[in-house]
Amino acid sequence: MARRCSITGKGVLTGNNVSHANNKSRRRFLPNLQDTSVLSDALNQMVRIKVSTRGLKTIEHNGGLDAYLTTTNDSRLTDESRRLKRRVEKALAAKAEA
Repeated sequence: MARRCSITGKGVLTGNNVSHANNKSRRRFLPNLQDTSVLSDALNQMVRIKVSTRGLKTIEHNGGLDAYLTTTNDSRLTDESRRLKRRVEKALAAKAEA
């Protein structure tokens, strides 16, 4: 999934460059995506994700990747995030049993 945030789902938007003479030409607004590793406490490892800077801020605001994924509704998450959420919930359930 190119140029799409795996947390917020932000993608490319389109619009116009408008000159002083009011000439319009098409342009693309690209999201500020970063390839980053985020620590998952439940999985005990770093998880590599492509995330926007707003997505990173959202993760930090919610108390980390695991807390964000477990508290967010599945309908608001991307497919990649849902798969990661299932892995995290399975790991948390295994820790609770032990």
